[in-house]
Amino acid sequence: MLDFTQKGKVVITFKDRFSPFVEKELIDLGFKPKNVFRTYIELYASLNECMYLNMHLRVASHVLFEIKSFYLHHADDIYRRVKTLPWEEYITKDTYFSVNSHVENDSVDNPLFVNVRIKDAIVDRFRENTGVRPDTGSAYEGAVFQLFWKETQATLYVNTSGETIAKHGYRKIPGKAPMLEALAAATIYASGWDRKSPFINPMCGSGTLAIEAALIATNRFPGLYRDHYSFMHIIGYDEAIYHKMKADLEEKITPIGDIQVFASDIAEQAVLFTKENAATAGVEDLISYEVCDFEDTTIPDSEAGIMMVNPEYGERLGEEDELEATYKRLGDFMKQKCAGYTGFVFTGNLDLAKRVGLRPSRKMEFYNGTIDCRLLKYELYKGKREE
Repeated sequence: MLDFTQKGKVVITFKDRFSPFVEKELIDLGFKPKNVFRTYIELYASLNECMYLNMHLRVASHVLFEIKSFYLHHADDIYRRVKTLPWEEYITKDTYFSVNSHVENDSVDNPLFVNVRIKDAIVDRFRENTGVRPDTGSAYEGAVFQLFWKETQATLYVNTSGETIAKHGYRKIPGKAPMLEALAAATIYASGWDRKSPFINPMCGSGTLAIEAALIATNRFPGLYRDHYSFMHIIGYDEAIYHKMKADLEEKITPIGDIQVFASDIAEQAVLFTKENAATAGVEDLISYEVCDFEDTTIPDSEAGIMMVNPEYGERLGEEDELEATYKRLGDFMKQKCAGYTGFVFTGNLDLAKRVGLRPSRKMEFYNGTIDCRLLKYELYKGKREE
């Protein structure tokens, strides 16, 4: 079986443009990244530490533990190479498993073929050795194995996460065009919020930004809201260690009595969704809610604070012409009511962003799904800038 205390090569995957935030998370958690790339980071860690990472990382997608790296020239060789591995040391004959692959090789025009060949090899090895074949499918309900194959170099991993950890598990009601939890956390990190000054989120939708802010401020990690990972189906997994990690997450929660997180939306239903999601996350009482137009959002008098908004940008919900007035009003709102704060507008439409009428001090690149987006930063000075 796999030794959950033995260190090996680990790959943390994430969405493009998240690299600096995942790297900082890893360092803050006490890990030393070995190699940092656009969409993944390599380090050395044990499977027990992979469990820990799955429960703590806010911005990552998957935590992969390397099984074997090998030369692979052609699709015809997959079955033979995979079948030689001791799969009975990784899963039992009764374990449901799934396979995913990322392939860049001229002999493959359909990665699903690779998945099937890997499954066949694992199943046939069990059938020949035990007379029983494990169940397999596409759902991430049991063990998950992942192949990365580029040109002639292939690596098989245990995907210790299973379903992506970019979804944090508390959002039972997504609302319209929701921002992924990992993306919300990344934008909050990018804002440089000090976790003490006010965090204002007009147009809150289903509340992801406001909730993530409250979670970050009180040291609540995503593992609090999830009870299933694929590492639980690997031979060697110790349930007692997992429950100890889960209990430690509860101990890490830091009560903050004067936290100021505000969520507002003109739609009453959106505010109700935010409250329900916040209740699931255990932070309902840490957020102040308002049903109002964003211009009427309460802005506490403060020497510093963050105002972050994720307005529609014409790709899915609203037409661009209708949104021009909204973006102009956003600029007026920041100038007139948010003096002393730092304003952030997250948008996938830079033409609309020009309607804000303010010059951003930074334009930070993100993706929302496949949409090329920017987090625009506005310094909202009190009085004249030179003062």
